[in-house]
Amino acid sequence: MNNKYQVNYLSSAQKDLKEIFDYVYAGNQTAARSLINRFDEAISKLETFPDLGIVPRDKRLKSLQYKILIVDNYLVFYVVIENIVEIRRILHGKRKYDFLI
Repeated sequence: MNNKYQVNYLSSAQKDLKEIFDYVYAGNQTAARSLINRFDEAISKLETFPDLGIVPRDKRLKSLQYKILIVDNYLVFYVVIENIVEIRRILHGKRKYDFLI
């Protein structure tokens, strides 16, 4: 597949990422930078492989065409719209998320 998809972050996902970074950074600056790099590496793969994520079990999210990319203990919620991968939320895996999306 030679098609490249554009990855766009919604403001909610940008806010999530900043909050995750700030929280981890407060305890360990090196770990925070490393985590952000892992997010970047995983999410950048979506440019070439937009179907890399799993289909959620939640019926509502499934009907809305969401996919979930797992990065460490975090879930990256995204949808593919034509040639765009839209990152909508990034949440800790233990967090209840159905009301957030």
